[in-house]
Amino acid sequence: MDQVDVQGLRIAYERGGEGPPLVLLHGYVGDAVGTWHSQIDALSDAFTVVAWDAPGMGRSSDPPASFRLPGYADCLAAFMHALGLEQPHVVGLSFGGGLALELYRRHPEIPRSLVLAGAYAGWAGSLPPDVADERLRQVLQLSDLPPDRFVSAVLPTMFSATVSAEVLDGFAANVTQFHPAGLQAMARSFAEADLREVLPRIDVPTLLLYGDQDARAPMNVARDLHTAIPGSKLVILPGVGHVSCVEAPERFTAEVRGFLRSAPA
Repeated sequence: MDQVDVQGLRIAYERGGEGPPLVLLHGYVGDAVGTWHSQIDALSDAFTVVAWDAPGMGRSSDPPASFRLPGYADCLAAFMHALGLEQPHVVGLSFGGGLALELYRRHPEIPRSLVLAGAYAGWAGSLPPDVADERLRQVLQLSDLPPDRFVSAVLPTMFSATVSAEVLDGFAANVTQFHPAGLQAMARSFAEADLREVLPRIDVPTLLLYGDQDARAPMNVARDLHTAIPGSKLVILPGVGHVSCVEAPERFTAEVRGFLRSAPA
């Protein structure tokens, strides 16, 4: 894994392949390799694939406690510039999908296309206020507990009931490495985020990917984004939960590859 200094933060990342740039953004638990290892391997035959550890996650350094979604987006834009990634395709899972939307809002010239998987228009933009508040309270409480307590509380909501034990245990091992400070900053930033105003302004090809067993970003969230983003394509993965790229990597990757092949050069 490589690293680069961006705006005073150490950002770790995985890079592979050659071709048009493709940037992968993980969710609010996990990191680059734990979330995207299948896609890094599979898509590097046709793309320069870069998956970052967001500030406060994986091997990246923690951001200040005041960091909010605009700060993540500006850091991401500077990270892409530092690596020479011009007009990349951007794939975001969950929080990463919201980050991709904030990147587009603040830097619309950057993304060539968007793939939003299990995404929200921020928790404030896609969830009832009481649900968003409860999620934030849960994260802040659990982040100070031993890692196994955090994993046992959160992980069941990330996958379908039929996910294999091997997949579940592999992702759990990755999640236990979370940074409390980074997780808290990320959760606060997403709990406050309402990105609904940017959705009608998106004019790059956009794919929405959701599992029909997603308990965290359910079908009404998917339909709301699909309705609001002009020309977007919505694909539902049957029998799959929230972390679709880990639970159903072959299907997820096939949908992304087919979409990117059809996107304008």
